[in-house]
Amino acid sequence: MVLVGCLERESPETEGLPGPVAAAVRRAAARAGWRGKSGQASVLQLGGKNATTVVLRGLGKRADLDRRGLRTWLTSAMERAADDGFKKPLVRLPHLDATSGTSGALFVFRELALSGYRFDGFLAKPRGNRLRDVRVVAPPGQWAAYREGWRRARKVAAAVGLCRDLANTPPNVATPQWMAEQAGVLAEERGMEIEVLGVEELEERGMGGILAVGRGSANPPRMVRLEWGSGEESVSLVGKGVTFDTGGISLKPGANMDEMKFDKSGACTVLGIARGASELDLPFRFRVYLPLAENMPDGLAYRPSDIVRCYNGKTVEVLNTDAEGRMILADALAWAATEKPDHLLDFATLTGACVVALGQHGAGLFSTDDDLAAELLSAAAEADEYLWRLPLWPNFGEEMRGLHGDLQNIGVRWGGASSAAAFLSNFVGGARRWAHLDIAGPAYVGRGNKSAFGSTGFGVGLALGWLMARAERS
Repeated sequence: MVLVGCLERESPETEGLPGPVAAAVRRAAARAGWRGKSGQASVLQLGGKNATTVVLRGLGKRADLDRRGLRTWLTSAMERAADDGFKKPLVRLPHLDATSGTSGALFVFRELALSGYRFDGFLAKPRGNRLRDVRVVAPPGQWAAYREGWRRARKVAAAVGLCRDLANTPPNVATPQWMAEQAGVLAEERGMEIEVLGVEELEERGMGGILAVGRGSANPPRMVRLEWGSGEESVSLVGKGVTFDTGGISLKPGANMDEMKFDKSGACTVLGIARGASELDLPFRFRVYLPLAENMPDGLAYRPSDIVRCYNGKTVEVLNTDAEGRMILADALAWAATEKPDHLLDFATLTGACVVALGQHGAGLFSTDDDLAAELLSAAAEADEYLWRLPLWPNFGEEMRGLHGDLQNIGVRWGGASSAAAFLSNFVGGARRWAHLDIAGPAYVGRGNKSAFGSTGFGVGLALGWLMARAERS
């Protein structure tokens, strides 16, 4: 199968295609009624020893086609090709800003690779057909950029795939211990140092936040630290890893509680970033921190009105046990801050308030550094991942001050995403370049969309893009 994208009222680009195929594309475009409008298709069959199906697809107007539209088109086209039984489609895209240079090539190859993602390890028999090989004709003059984009995209797509696999894994398998083991597998494969703290070590270090959240579960909490790399700059990544969240004593409603296996998505994101960053050989010293716990309403579970002391000595008055993510992040961020990173990023499915503010399409960005925020917003645009900066005004910090403890773990009803970020800011020490990404909305697609249900791997692409951009500037 040869798939050619054509812009509205423009002739299809055929450079690089075999002569008979190029001629067939031109014949398809000459048919009555063909305009290249979005969704239009024209199909021709070429006979011979190796029969070929040539499909001309309309992409709409050049001015209207951005990376989001291109992603949708590539994904649907590859799914349709697989459903029709094709194994090795060849893709010819028009020359656009979105498909140009190493960045454009990386985007194209990443989306093609991820279009074939399936989470079917728990099925007795995998569903649907799969593509074995997808080939892309580089636009004229783009060969070197496309080779480099392909090299990077393979590693970025694999990193996103790892994140999705981990997040999609059900909670009866993906316990805190299992997540720590997966980090161990990655560490062994990529030559990373790893440290795993169990309950005794957490108690010795005074990590009361993660201990409190994990206390009600038969699966005890873990804290994982990975380290690798060399370079002048150090980057620390922290990811919320609540392997299942019932809400604890402040029990969640039953509706959609099955989706709370995705509350470990922050930890899955940073493990995906770790894989990608190590394979891309980026010139930084990396540290990754994974606080892992299961929030259950056992007789030992922590309670509203408990006061918990975290790793940096600050006490937190618990007003709601379903505000557990910030409790485990407090210990991990405080530990990360003691090692004085140049850049500190955390990823967490932290608040429903962020979903209310931004919907399920984008993540909230909170940062104490304008330059870092600008860099992350630019990287998000390159990766076609929606990111929106939200405020960290002093008012939100005041709302999180406790009555009988230094802090309380929830604030007033309004502005919950910002007050949660303000809470976390108490645990980042003197880290100037800190950013918190609340990925509660885009981290996964809920069961309401059955065809797309599951982890998206959001955040891996933008973080790796940010790191690659920094590496090129240094």
